[in-house]
Amino acid sequence: MADTAPTQDKSESAPSVQPQAEGGAAAPAPVEEGASAGPTKGELKRRAKEAEKAKKAAEREAREAEEKKKREAQDAMDEAKQNYGKLPMHQSTERNGRTYLKFPTISAENVGKPVVLRARLHNMRPQGAKIVFLTFRQQTQTLQGVLVISGEKDENQVSKQMLKYAQNIPSESIVLVEGTIKAAEVKSCTIQEYEVQIHKLFTVVEAETLPFSIDDASRPESDFQRMETEDIQFSRVSLPTRLDNRVMDLRTPANQAIFRMQSGLCQLFREHLNNNGFTEIHSPKLQGAATESGASVFKVQYFNGTAFLAQSPQLAKQMCIAGDMERVYEIAPVFRAEDSNTHRHMTEFVGLDLEMAIEEHYHEVLDLLDSLFLHIFRGLATTYKHEIDTIKKQFPCDDFLFLEKTLRLTFAEGMAMLREAGATGSDGAPIGEMDDMSTENEKLLGRLVREKYATDYFILDKFPTAIRPFYTMPDPTNPEVSNSYDFFMRGEEILSGAQRVHDPAFLVQRLKEVGIDPKTMEGYVDAFRLGAPPHAGGGIGLERVLMFYLKLGNIRRASLFPRDPKRLMP
Repeated sequence: MADTAPTQDKSESAPSVQPQAEGGAAAPAPVEEGASAGPTKGELKRRAKEAEKAKKAAEREAREAEEKKKREAQDAMDEAKQNYGKLPMHQSTERNGRTYLKFPTISAENVGKPVVLRARLHNMRPQGAKIVFLTFRQQTQTLQGVLVISGEKDENQVSKQMLKYAQNIPSESIVLVEGTIKAAEVKSCTIQEYEVQIHKLFTVVEAETLPFSIDDASRPESDFQRMETEDIQFSRVSLPTRLDNRVMDLRTPANQAIFRMQSGLCQLFREHLNNNGFTEIHSPKLQGAATESGASVFKVQYFNGTAFLAQSPQLAKQMCIAGDMERVYEIAPVFRAEDSNTHRHMTEFVGLDLEMAIEEHYHEVLDLLDSLFLHIFRGLATTYKHEIDTIKKQFPCDDFLFLEKTLRLTFAEGMAMLREAGATGSDGAPIGEMDDMSTENEKLLGRLVREKYATDYFILDKFPTAIRPFYTMPDPTNPEVSNSYDFFMRGEEILSGAQRVHDPAFLVQRLKEVGIDPKTMEGYVDAFRLGAPPHAGGGIGLERVLMFYLKLGNIRRASLFPRDPKRLMP
């Protein structure tokens, strides 16, 4: 046997003797390790709170379930449910041949007749518990819609649920409306004699969070001036914010009108030139060399070499004249790598360019250009009166003035007017007859001409040869001046043109006179070695014409998606 004592089982061990506390009372039994002393008061309180919270949550869920059940029951009983709701995304399943109402066509003939229209929901205004006024917008025009709960049970019934649905449609959503045109007096919409009584209302596309409201983006400066004297507050939408969210900004009535006019301006340009024997051309915008002495060009990777974005279609236009096309024009983008962050410069703009052969005198081209501008001005004033009025509500300006017979001044005469008005050069001295004209002096001359001749449009002819490009033909009677011209609108240049040097030997001479190595322009000179007729032309900036005609203040407002040294998006 082993010498060890036998192990005693715990169940057979003797009871422990409890020590007595002072006074003879038994001391509390010690708590064994791991044993619970029972919940504390704080724990009991926490448990009670959780139980109460769970009870309330259960009651809330029960109420919501009951309310949902009631709503579903009400919806099941909603006899107007077929008259409203969200349309499916795919709608090209069938064509029913319906005619959709366009706001400009609304007239007394529509009164009392059913119509179908699609529009933006511009805003919504409840009026009590049974009526909602909705404003619908199509481009520059707005129409009031009225939705009223009806007691009659027919195919055009409007229910409480339908009214609630209309109130929850987000602004700028695209909706489909069926209703009846009624005569009315409406001050809050552009269409003020009619409204549509809504029978059916469907959401085609729902808009999400908006960067700003169309009302805020459409405010004229006068609204913000009122904030200083009246107890009102408006949100100002800055030009950078507008351009960052250009899609939204384009929806304003003014922008809708601006770009209709831009389209119309191009149509008027084409119309006049087509009627005068011109051919529209399309020249390449990728070129192997800079077209204007190599300055201010964008270089692009072109396979294993380098290409340049065209600064102008001038070389192509002149080559077409050498190719016996006689009269050509082009509407196309022009690229200028100039780090100019001004109100009238962009790195990409739309050029309206033309070139034509001349028979006797370069004024044949000047006359045609003048007739072109007069055609454009008359066309804009008559065809786009509604658009001009719409734009003026946000950008007020004086009517653009022009004469039936355009004012023509020589450069020397223009400088004389400036000297009489006290104009000075960059050095502060009075300007000389052959000095270059600064932008500030151009604007001053525009004001002087408007005051004296009541016109915003005029022509300056016979610019000094020294301040014009090398390809400009000098005047044969006075080589110090040239056969060149600029056209002005509201005191700023919108066309620069001239008779071109068409003789290759003289062109080389002119290059040397201005310090350009003829070898760097060999491709340009070669275009004339096969013989080109005397010719002249000019280039017009589309956005500039629109900006000055409407007095928009910044060329970016006349550009769909502007490109400047700081903007490449959107």
